[in-house]
Amino acid sequence: MNQLQALLNDSLIRTEHVENAAIIDIKERKVCASTFGFNVPPENALNLIYAFYKNLLQVRRGGLCFKEKYYKCVRADEHSIYLQNPDGGLIVVKTKTFILIATYRVDMYPSVCVEAVEKLGKKNA
Repeated sequence: MNQLQALLNDSLIRTEHVENAAIIDIKERKVCASTFGFNVPPENALNLIYAFYKNLLQVRRGGLCFKEKYYKCVRADEHSIYLQNPDGGLIVVKTKTFILIATYRVDMYPSVCVEAVEKLGKKNA
């Protein structure tokens, strides 16, 4: 397990609020670490990068499709996007070099998930 995977497990998964997580290298445009069994398809990684750099207003208005599921945007700014659907939520945080993505179940507290992912994002800023 590399250091980024260990960081995901220690900072996010162990909170038991985050279900899955991955880190996307913005420059390389690919996933560089993820929690066990969480596969982020390359087109989804590119869509998340695109959402921050070219499409944030559209994400705010129309939501985002991730892994063939539609998520409604609850909050979005230049550093984070918080989305939900009936099955759970998706939190995306951008740092200078990475995009962190985390999923959580509908019965989890979204604010705790957002805080955990944003905190991890600040560590990697």
